[in-house]
Amino acid sequence: MTKRKRHVIKHDNIIVFPGAVQTLIREGHMYAENYQYEEAVASFEKAFLYETGDELALSAYAYALYELKSYNKAKEVCEQLLAMGTTLYVEIMELYITVCMQLKQYHQVESLITTLLEEDVLPLEQIEKFQRLKSINQEVARNLQQKEDAQRLIEEQEYELLKFSRLTPDEQSIRLHRLMDTNVRQLKTALKAIIECTTIHPFVQSLALILLVEQEVSIDITVSKFDQTMVINPIELVLPNQLPQYNEVKKIIENKLQQDPTTLEMVQYLMAKHAIVTYPFEWHPYEADDIAYSYIDFVQSMLGKVQEMDYELIEFLQMLEKLTELHEV
Repeated sequence: MTKRKRHVIKHDNIIVFPGAVQTLIREGHMYAENYQYEEAVASFEKAFLYETGDELALSAYAYALYELKSYNKAKEVCEQLLAMGTTLYVEIMELYITVCMQLKQYHQVESLITTLLEEDVLPLEQIEKFQRLKSINQEVARNLQQKEDAQRLIEEQEYELLKFSRLTPDEQSIRLHRLMDTNVRQLKTALKAIIECTTIHPFVQSLALILLVEQEVSIDITVSKFDQTMVINPIELVLPNQLPQYNEVKKIIENKLQQDPTTLEMVQYLMAKHAIVTYPFEWHPYEADDIAYSYIDFVQSMLGKVQEMDYELIEFLQMLEKLTELHEV
């Protein structure tokens, strides 16, 4: 009697014994049915390392991912199933739509359900459910838009120049920091007014400009500070520590203070602060060498080392240092 040969899988030079993949998939289904979604996902993912899952395994995997709020992954698995031509089309499409709603992809959901209803691809008993999903999606999208509109109105009033100008520079700085994780394009006109206002503190002007630069907002702005004026567009600017003169000064200082890490650290700290105040002008009209050596002299004088120095430049650096201390303004 001859023994029946069984298929052996190799993956990255690891031999997977016959039946191991099926065991993992059975475990995945068992865990999913018992609401142990983390374990289910782990089992399915181990199995899928060795072979592509069938539609039952992939659909259970997608549901488990959804329950774990891994929405992007769940969406990818749904798309894989739909591309396969799954017999679970309606169930997977419903999950796919629900995942898209969780991802706030409301326009995609609206378009998808409209297409499904218009092309009569849904069983009659499922039409009402998808119509209900469409209504829910529209309501959620409408509510979100209303919240965003309300937030925009609040922000536009909060950053309107007349109201903003009544705050102290420290308070203005705090208000601008609140916008770091916000889409500031809706506020570009208000921020432009703040940057162009010559009575606004130069450090605050720079913070407003940096917000526009970081988000690559395109708008023409006339900046005036330190007896200089420039017409700029944030989309064409780099951040303060990426400007040419900054990097030139930084290199000179690093070479000069290789053996003095304490002074180097203090100089770099001051440079970074001052570069924000002067932005986008840098230390013009001073030369990079003069700036670098004046920073070293400035820090060494702070450490009690009296020496000869360029007093005009030192006074300029002292002024920049004072301008970074907003709470004292």
